[in-house]
Amino acid sequence: MRYLIREKLFTIGDDYWIEDEDGHRAFLVDGKVLRLRDTFELKDTSGRILAVIKEKAFTVRDAMKIENADGDVIATVREKLFTPFRDKYHVELAGGGELKIHGNLIDKDYRIENSHGDDLARISRKWFRIRDSYGVEIADGADAGLLLAVAACVDHLTEE
Repeated sequence: MRYLIREKLFTIGDDYWIEDEDGHRAFLVDGKVLRLRDTFELKDTSGRILAVIKEKAFTVRDAMKIENADGDVIATVREKLFTPFRDKYHVELAGGGELKIHGNLIDKDYRIENSHGDDLARISRKWFRIRDSYGVEIADGADAGLLLAVAACVDHLTEE
C-alpha cells in the first residue's frame, strides 16, 4: 500500500491527513501545542490513537520516541553516532531488534528495513506528481502505523 504525505506535514499544532494511493483519508496526524517537546498523535480514521510521537528531551543525539496508546514506548528513532555520509538514523525497537534506515533522507528517497535486510517501507518523492509531497510504500504484512510514525520522525528530525 502506498500513502501520500505532504511536506511540512508535521508542523506543531497543525492537523493533517495521510491519504492512501486512491486519495482516501487513512491516518490523521494531530500536532499538539503547548508542550515542552514536539508531540504528534497518529490516529486512524475513527479517531483511535495508534501512536504518540514525542521528541526526546535532554539527549546528546537527536531522537524521538514512539509510544502506543497506553504510553508504552514501542520504538525510538535516533541519530547514529558516526555517519560520514548517509544512513543517519536507525530505529531501536522496545521488544528488541532494530530497523535500519538507508538512502537519501534529505531528498526523501530512502527505505526502512528489518535486521534481516528485508524492505518494510520505501519512501520516495517520485511516485506522486503533487508538489511538496512524497510517498510511503508499506510492504505486505508490515505495521503501517509504526512505519508511518518512523517516517514522521525522520521527516521531523531532518527538518530540524
